[in-house]
Amino acid sequence: MERSFYLLDVFAEGVYSGNQLAVFRNAASIVDEDRRRLAREVHFSETAFILSDVPRNGSYDVRVFTPTGEVPFSGHAVLGAAYVLQTELICEPLSTMSVNLVGGPVQVSFTYHYNDVDEVWVNHMQPSFGEVLDKEMIASVLGLTVEDIVDGCPVQEVSTGLPFIMVPLRSLDAIHRACVVAEKYGRLMEQQWAQSLYIFAGETYDPDNDFNVRMFADCYGIAEDPATGAGAGCLAAYALQYLRSDSPSLHLRIEQGYEIRRPSILFARARHEGDHARVSVGGRVGLVARGSFV
Repeated sequence: MERSFYLLDVFAEGVYSGNQLAVFRNAASIVDEDRRRLAREVHFSETAFILSDVPRNGSYDVRVFTPTGEVPFSGHAVLGAAYVLQTELICEPLSTMSVNLVGGPVQVSFTYHYNDVDEVWVNHMQPSFGEVLDKEMIASVLGLTVEDIVDGCPVQEVSTGLPFIMVPLRSLDAIHRACVVAEKYGRLMEQQWAQSLYIFAGETYDPDNDFNVRMFADCYGIAEDPATGAGAGCLAAYALQYLRSDSPSLHLRIEQGYEIRRPSILFARARHEGDHARVSVGGRVGLVARGSFV
């Protein structure tokens, strides 16, 4: 049995960009406490553990851990785990794959350039919209003023598998000035379902992109994430609901990580399906290194 681990860059448009990810393969024997410790050891936002090379009922079991514990869903961890399964185990073109997380099964799809994986996409869970929060309170948590937040759109908890507090800002300048006030953030997290702040603006560094975003999640041990697949899914759902509600579907390019010099590009799609919405997030994955573990 091959007991390998892989270091990946997910949502990377170049070398050493995107969101770093460690993936452990054949990791069923690693107990949860050690999975949490390994996530802290590699010091990435999440770490993925593929329990076995053998699918169970057609689906590969994957668990995702942060330094503080297991999370039900993580976009970039799912994409990275699926990329490892496809390129290191299956090794032939495959259009779709099912990955079973603690939060439920998700479908992953692949596009190819010749026979090499080009983009990996994951279908998110059906969007849910939660509590609407007070804008002045959220602005104070972010060290901003209420005028920095877009009028006519709510600050709201949204989830497509993992919940985020979605904060629409007016400008790149507001994105740049945002700085979490630790004491106020701590009090906020004691009261909310969502434990992460996801701020975004329609003004971007690259004119080819649709949104610039930042994500803060100190409660998960992540001061700031360079790329957030789960958050991109929430942004696509939010944009379809509030920003471009007259559009039957959206195809977005989302830039993240520029403030921490780890530029990432995430692709997101959303479309109306009756009373619901279908959301998927994709990107490119690059292998950085591989090794073995005991």
